Amino acid sequence: MAKTYDLVVIGTGTAASVAASRCRAAGWRVAVIDHLPFGGTCALRGCDPKKVLVGAAEAIDHVHRMRGKGVAGGEPAIDWRALIHFKRSFTEPVPSTKEESFAKSGIDAFHGRARFTGPRTVAVEGAELDGRFVLIATGAVPMRLGIAGEEHLATSTDFLELDELPKRIALLGGGFISAEFAHLASRAGAQVTVLEQVDRMLTQFDPDLVGWLMEKTRQLGIDIQLGVRVEAIEKTGAAFKVHARSGGTSRTVEADLVVHAAGRVPDLEPLDLPAASVEVSGGRLQLNEFLQSISNPAVYAAGDAAASGPPLTPVASHDAKIVAANMLHGNHQKPNYLGVPSVVFTIPPLARVGMLEAEARRQGLRFRMQHQKTSSWNTARRVGEEASGFKVLVEEDTDRILGAHLLGPHAEEVITLFGLAIRSGLTAETVKGMISGYPSACSDIGYML
Repeated sequence: MAKTYDLVVIGTGTAASVAASRCRAAGWRVAVIDHLPFGGTCALRGCDPKKVLVGAAEAIDHVHRMRGKGVAGGEPAIDWRALIHFKRSFTEPVPSTKEESFAKSGIDAFHGRARFTGPRTVAVEGAELDGRFVLIATGAVPMRLGIAGEEHLATSTDFLELDELPKRIALLGGGFISAEFAHLASRAGAQVTVLEQVDRMLTQFDPDLVGWLMEKTRQLGIDIQLGVRVEAIEKTGAAFKVHARSGGTSRTVEADLVVHAAGRVPDLEPLDLPAASVEVSGGRLQLNEFLQSISNPAVYAAGDAAASGPPLTPVASHDAKIVAANMLHGNHQKPNYLGVPSVVFTIPPLARVGMLEAEARRQGLRFRMQHQKTSSWNTARRVGEEASGFKVLVEEDTDRILGAHLLGPHAEEVITLFGLAIRSGLTAETVKGMISGYPSACSDIGYML
């Protein structure tokens, strides 16, 4: 006999937890399901553990930059095994803490792979759950590349669990994961090769700032190979050969670890969505403006599984609040992704919010642009950072900030103020009039406008 709930949530990450908690607080009977350790990608396999590792690389890089500028002594190095042990002190408590939180809130938790058996019913490990609503918050998984030897690829999750760092690492793809892992692994002593099939890395970011970051990246000894299509992965003993082609010429890269960093897609395939009459197109759920399935009104989605907004943890939380409100009170809220910042945690970090220059030009907008390298500014110079700069777009007629693009120390923090300005409709003059603590990275904003 099926167990009945007001809401069945598939997943236990950020989106799942926020929506489940809000609906439970409203008095609903709620169940959550996950076949992985409870906690989701960000807390266990993504943002949080990655940033712990990046912190060590930042410390190493800071010391190197300050050589001859007042810092002396022995050569610092990353102790990878100790660093992973430290990282696990953050991640290992999460699943039990999350499960205890669910239990304390009165949310029923089920371990196992969820599968739809009807429009509102979900099976998990021999049990069947019947929900008035079902929320898909399963996150994302590495996309299939369709190449020979694909089974030999390590995932980003595998990389973050390495007890020992291999000497030679090949990263397939040129996005967030590849850029961040390249900077981290190189500073930890690995020889890193990046293979990207288009003509530049980080295509979602301003090309000028990416170019400055790539100069720094290559100075680290990272081999960035662009316009390269990977065709096969061959295992040779304990090592691997990556067979690729560029401009009609074959090439081979040898590595001790090959990491899939070529993109992620919503984790939908195991759910048996046809059994619930949930439409999918191109690997994406077909949702209306309220994050509700267009073909099954009992089903909603949030976070990376919804793929409605940028694949970021704050977006997952935002989505969850929207769907919880719509399930509780009827469809009346729509997600708003205006002014959501994106950050690549390289060293230094690269950040953006709002429009790219090319997007603004395609829309025929009239804008003024400030664009400058800032390695001579106090924020960068005092820490010896050469890779530093910005680009800011301001609309001529309205004085509103269209886009901001930052590279350098504290870019990941300063970009949030630009995001607030864009989301709140603040003019450049208003932001420029802000009084910041000085000297600080935020005090640079006025000079950028």
